[in-house]
Amino acid sequence: MNKNLFFEGSRPGYSVTHGSTTFDLPILYLRDDFFGLYYSIDKKKATAIMPSDKMHPITLPNGRAVIAIMAYNYIDTSIGHYGEIAAAIPTLYNKRHRRFMGFLPLLQQGAHPHFGALVQHLPVTLPAAYEAGRGEWGYTKFVTNMHFDTTPEHQEVNMYEEGEHILDMRVMKRGFHMKDHKPITTFSVKENNLIKTVIPQKGVQRISPKTKGSFIKFGIHPMAKSIIGLDIAEKPFLQTFYTERAAILPSGTVVEKDVRSFEGYKPAAVSKGKHTNEYTQYGI
Repeated sequence: MNKNLFFEGSRPGYSVTHGSTTFDLPILYLRDDFFGLYYSIDKKKATAIMPSDKMHPITLPNGRAVIAIMAYNYIDTSIGHYGEIAAAIPTLYNKRHRRFMGFLPLLQQGAHPHFGALVQHLPVTLPAAYEAGRGEWGYTKFVTNMHFDTTPEHQEVNMYEEGEHILDMRVMKRGFHMKDHKPITTFSVKENNLIKTVIPQKGVQRISPKTKGSFIKFGIHPMAKSIIGLDIAEKPFLQTFYTERAAILPSGTVVEKDVRSFEGYKPAAVSKGKHTNEYTQYGI
């Protein structure tokens, strides 16, 4: 009998309830389409929104900070099929980023002991994912609509809330292959506690500094305005997508208490959300 070594030991988990949603931890992500772009942003503006003074944005050689905007089309998970987009700022916790470090912390990401990405926004299409994310981790989630389009040349997502355009993102399929077993490490705030969550993952990534044809077009939605307000660069400096990936999302750990609130965009009411996919068909 073959064993799936990556997920081995993740079950049986334990049941938790937030709002009307009951689910098992850790959450298992068996298959998804994952792609995204890296942009530079203003360091001072990025620092100003950090919930803790111990958090320091990672900077590029030109002194600007970084924001990663990543799309997840979750095809098979233990809580259902849904879409998610993360806007996250790579940071070092309890350690300042020095110029001599160069790109190392950004390249190492979850393998670096002080690395973590502050999740500025984390919209999803599934109300259960919203309740789970807000309730368990304090993630800055809200429910919205996403349409994913996958072709042999690119991956794309269009996101909107009740007809209001938030963003369109396209990532061209190019870059060199590399295995990626580094965990994703996030920072979020729940009840004024800074939560660090280490998410094991296993996949094959294609990454490239050539970003021609890849882009994000922002709307006038509050989420879009808050990202634009960080003085985001016109063009990305790095792109990535995964040809295969799996992940395990456990509960997080409190690393600091009495930090500043960081709730992100919260609409007056939770919508149902809409998640659609389109794949290029043979002969089209």
